[in-house]
Amino acid sequence: MELKDAARAVREKAYAPYSNFKVGAALRSEDGTIHVGCNVENVAYPEGTCAEAGAIAAMIASGASRIVEAYVVADSPDPVPPCGGCRQKLSEFAARDVPVTLATTDGAEFKTTVGDLLPGAFDAGHMDRT
Repeated sequence: MELKDAARAVREKAYAPYSNFKVGAALRSEDGTIHVGCNVENVAYPEGTCAEAGAIAAMIASGASRIVEAYVVADSPDPVPPCGGCRQKLSEFAARDVPVTLATTDGAEFKTTVGDLLPGAFDAGHMDRT
């Protein structure tokens, strides 16, 4: 299954009764496995989970730890970028040059990279005190 198909399929499973804004994300890990996630809202905002965070959690739970490609889809007039928190989460598990495709349900796509989504990302090197 391709990332696009996986993201579109999982988007349909999103739990978004408050915003009615369903998002699906699919990540490919180093071993080629595809991991998916969808947004899960909660009446106690902001306690919901973004699609990207869900996909990352699924990847980690499977034993993988590196993202080599990502695809995010939402029903929007324009491709929707990940929120700031998800940009940071993606940068934790992906190199700056990892491709990210942002898409709409109508088929519009915008191709970018993790580094372009979060230039100057905070990383573990910033905590090095030696």
